[in-house]
Amino acid sequence: MLRPSLAAVLPNGKGKDVSADTQEWRAKAKHFDYQGYQIAYWTGGNTNARPLLLVHGFPTCSWDWRPVWETLGRHHHLIACDMLGFGLSDKPKAGYSIHRQTDIQEALLKHLGIGEFDALVHDYGVSVGQELLARQQDGSGASSLCKMVFLNGGIFPDQHRPVLMQKIGISPFGFLVGLLMNRQRFGSSFSQVFGPDTKPDTAELDEFWEFITHNRGNRITHKLLHYIADRIENKERWEAALVHAQGKIGLINGALDPVSGKHAYDRWREVVPEARHHLIETVGHYPQVEAPEEVAFKTLEWLAD
Repeated sequence: MLRPSLAAVLPNGKGKDVSADTQEWRAKAKHFDYQGYQIAYWTGGNTNARPLLLVHGFPTCSWDWRPVWETLGRHHHLIACDMLGFGLSDKPKAGYSIHRQTDIQEALLKHLGIGEFDALVHDYGVSVGQELLARQQDGSGASSLCKMVFLNGGIFPDQHRPVLMQKIGISPFGFLVGLLMNRQRFGSSFSQVFGPDTKPDTAELDEFWEFITHNRGNRITHKLLHYIADRIENKERWEAALVHAQGKIGLINGALDPVSGKHAYDRWREVVPEARHHLIETVGHYPQVEAPEEVAFKTLEWLAD
């Protein structure tokens, strides 16, 4: 199993239980306005060190970074937000795209007065990372971006193997995902992308589900899946950005991920042979949760070089 359960359960006064850890995480959230929407964000770590932007995946949120937060924070000033439609940020009924989510990341950095920064990106966030690289290269944004570390995600659209929920979500019946998804179905589907020996326990699944369902976020799951079409449409631009940036990027990959595991890692080595790469043989799609010490160590090693 994963680390010992975080669920020291306390009542939240609303008919359900919330772990002490998620309550603390909620309490530390700050907010900034983006085009009339409230975006939740967190900062921490060593404020005198180089900033490290953490960009989360789908369908979760910045809570995913908790297992590596303390270790990374000893050496970096950490910045992470829940993107629009995720976690504790506002969840409008429409208006989702990777380009808009990238705009939000740049707006957050501007809001905080950040200069040079590195980035660690996962899943949905890998597309945001690729767009940041592309903007830097064409001069349209992200001028202060330095190094970037990728975790499992659909970096190469032809290597992305969506789970059943994602297949339904992008179909004409996508709205049914939000209507039919409950805690039990979520747990069953979500656990499939983890390694066989590193699956989340009940308490951890409760924590993930808590943030997904905040402000009825589970009802817009199919809207967030627009990123799959974005990846196909921007395939050439985003892959070219990787090739151009080989000297400052790396991939840490959980090999047992059925969505973007070793098959995606192998493609990375073909497309960007001069970029760094590290395969974790025993974990799946969430290496920062399943193998936090190894991910944090390798990330710090690469960023320090």
